[in-house]
Amino acid sequence: EVQVVESGGGSVQAGGSLRLSCATSGYNYKMFCMGWFRRAPGKEREPVAIVDLQGTANYSASVEGRFTLSQDYAKNTLFLQMNNLGPEDTAAYYCVAGPCIDEMPIVQALIVAGYWGQGTQVTVSS
Repeated sequence: EVQVVESGGGSVQAGGSLRLSCATSGYNYKMFCMGWFRRAPGKEREPVAIVDLQGTANYSASVEGRFTLSQDYAKNTLFLQMNNLGPEDTAAYYCVAGPCIDEMPIVQALIVAGYWGQGTQVTVSS
């Protein structure tokens, strides 16, 4: 059984930092693409950062330069380092792991076939 568990959320002031963790189990970690999505109050879920099987990360324009993905392959864990946080980053953050599907964008593949965590709340005050 695939399990995806997020942690590391919390409340910070604008300009602060947080590091989210996504611990996974139940599958060959290196065979899944992974990503972070978020859903802010009153808004739709949006992709934040994704990583492919080669370890190449891509970020949404709104977080580019502030957020960084990293992985601990020994612990099957994906991290999202978030710096210079602003109130606009307030959201529930969800980690997702899933098979990369040929000829399908990773974001779409994760939405269609990914395994999702329960989410972790990030609140940034001004």
